[in-house]
Amino acid sequence: MSVPGLYLGAILLSAAGVALLDRRWSLAGWRSPVRTGVAVAIGTGFFLAWDAAGIAAGVFVKGESPLLIGIDLAPHLPLEEPFFLAFLCYLALVSWAAALRGLERRTTDASAPAGSDRA
Repeated sequence: MSVPGLYLGAILLSAAGVALLDRRWSLAGWRSPVRTGVAVAIGTGFFLAWDAAGIAAGVFVKGESPLLIGIDLAPHLPLEEPFFLAFLCYLALVSWAAALRGLERRTTDASAPAGSDRA
């Protein structure tokens, strides 16, 4: 099955799903869009630099896949890579915010007086 762009489409669809969860519970981007954008940009830049170092060292090489669009930003750096890295950073932020929210709720529920009606 050869569907160029399927990988990028899957990344974007997954990011949209995470964004919907973020919006529903106001976890990261909907709570603080500027901080989230800056954190995703810094994380993506860091991982792109990491990729560049790995490519220069010969550790990272791009495999051939019919699912990639076929555009390289640099040798062994497909167009899809920055999108994947940005998604990874955004997913990490949303997951972290959800975990903190769960811990806060757990702490709040545990400290509620006995017999209170906190559900």
